[in-house]
Amino acid sequence: MKDDMMQIIRNPEQHKIYCENSVVTIGNFDGVHNGHREIFRRMKAHSEIYDRKSVVVTFEPHPVKILTPQAAPMMITTPEQKALLIAEEGIDILVMLQFTPTFAMTQADAFVRDILCHSLGMKHVIIGHDYRFGAGKKGNFEALSLLGRELGYTVEDTEPVGSGGVVFSSSLVRLLVAEGDMEQACSALGRYFMLSGKVIRGRSIGRTIGFPTANITTDNELLPDDGVYAVFVRHADKIGNGACSIGLNPTFQAEEKTIEVFLFDFMEELYGEVIEIFFVQRLRGIMKFTGAEELAKAINYDVSVSRTILDASDRKLCRPERSMLEN
Repeated sequence: MKDDMMQIIRNPEQHKIYCENSVVTIGNFDGVHNGHREIFRRMKAHSEIYDRKSVVVTFEPHPVKILTPQAAPMMITTPEQKALLIAEEGIDILVMLQFTPTFAMTQADAFVRDILCHSLGMKHVIIGHDYRFGAGKKGNFEALSLLGRELGYTVEDTEPVGSGGVVFSSSLVRLLVAEGDMEQACSALGRYFMLSGKVIRGRSIGRTIGFPTANITTDNELLPDDGVYAVFVRHADKIGNGACSIGLNPTFQAEEKTIEVFLFDFMEELYGEVIEIFFVQRLRGIMKFTGAEELAKAINYDVSVSRTILDASDRKLCRPERSMLEN
């Protein structure tokens, strides 16, 4: 199943039938990490054996943003990035439900009956090992199994997925990215952590010292720890090498955090363009230099180290493979 064939249903109409024979999973799937991907692999295997549509049901915004906004985590992916990553797993249908205070009061059994079974034709459901849903989080493996005997579907849960005794989770990915540990974040995600954003005009300091940078503004909530990173950069469906700085620029008394990318061997104008940044490895923290000359020497060194790192890195981990601009 090619990713451009995935159907996206936003806020399905009540009582409307969208599918009559499906295997379903439910979750937030923020980051679409390796634990999520294992669920999707099982769905596709079941789908092919039983000739059923694979359906992923997710929520926007994240339920915690509505229920306890003060405790809401920063999202790893934007809704658009999440949809592209799920599509690449070969899923047939993505259902994006708007999570509101009213929807939060929906009982688990009503959700299963009205949406999963009636509208989506669920015949089998696969859930994460600790997933709960519905008002009071009463929807779990036991509740689904009990309802399944009445409504005629089967239930499957999954064991935790991890490495070295560490379970992959969205919380783990957030922690690793916030610490700047891009190698371990990649291990959990099965891809490089990425940001996408539009190039805006900055202070042009980099240009004055021979390193013109692209300043970007992004809708991504989660940012890596302040520092300098070796990155791949995608623009116009082409992937190049670069170095990215996140944070304040203490050398020039900057008062606002910026995301600046220096694209190696690239001379085109990028203002107003959207680029995607794939973080491979953190090089160092943000440092204050004595002036432009010392800063330029540091950047030269960063570029040299980044080239070595990126030459040995796998561009196939730049996912989603399809640019946001193509969606």
